[in-house]
Amino acid sequence: MEIMEVNSFDEMSIKAADMIVNQIREKSYSVLGLATGGTMLGVYEKLVEDYLVNKTSYLKVKTLNLDEYVGLDYRDINSYRHYMKEKLFDYIDIPSKQTYLPNGMAKDLEKECLQYEELINHFGGIDLQLLGIGENGHIGFNEPGTPFQSLTHVVELMDSTRKANARYFSSLESVPTQALTMGVNTIYRSKKILLLASGIKKAMVLDRLINGNNVSEDLPASILKKHSNVIIIADKEALSLAKLNSNSIF
Repeated sequence: MEIMEVNSFDEMSIKAADMIVNQIREKSYSVLGLATGGTMLGVYEKLVEDYLVNKTSYLKVKTLNLDEYVGLDYRDINSYRHYMKEKLFDYIDIPSKQTYLPNGMAKDLEKECLQYEELINHFGGIDLQLLGIGENGHIGFNEPGTPFQSLTHVVELMDSTRKANARYFSSLESVPTQALTMGVNTIYRSKKILLLASGIKKAMVLDRLINGNNVSEDLPASILKKHSNVIIIADKEALSLAKLNSNSIF
């Protein structure tokens, strides 16, 4: 893993956006794996700015999002489809038919998961996968204990994850209890992975990820230690414990 320490959320967002833009310029038909949540807001803002100023084109790009809530229509303001349209898709030139998310309203959720996995394979895999990391070490919605060999699947959301996401909903009770998510193995097969972390709340989990000796399903993100092309971009607060406990990486 390559670790890049930055001074702020804004600097993290700029560096991540630059890497995504470079990926598109090097390969105009790139397949991008995208993520949602507060960590990604700055990245998408910078990508929109770049599109307006530099006219980076997404006409040949395909995007595949990590996850979607079960039971939320794409028009629901808390759906990840709505998030992606509001934060990125509506402001760049990517055709909507080239933007993919799991369908949380599918009648047959297991079939939807199989079809999403087949879609990723059909496109030749993901060239660059954008990731956040949960305070409990989850990537996508793969909670601790998720098998490393898991593919796209239905997941029961842990209380800690629902509480962390409750700020986007009117109440904790309105946060869905299930989601569809790319599996750990699905994510791991990405050719390049870019993991972002910001703030003191991510310090403990980054310390576990970077300095921990074990690759364990108790910490889903730990599988990334075995990947050949992972870049972590994190600010000083997020890396504070990792630096304190390491003499060699930084």
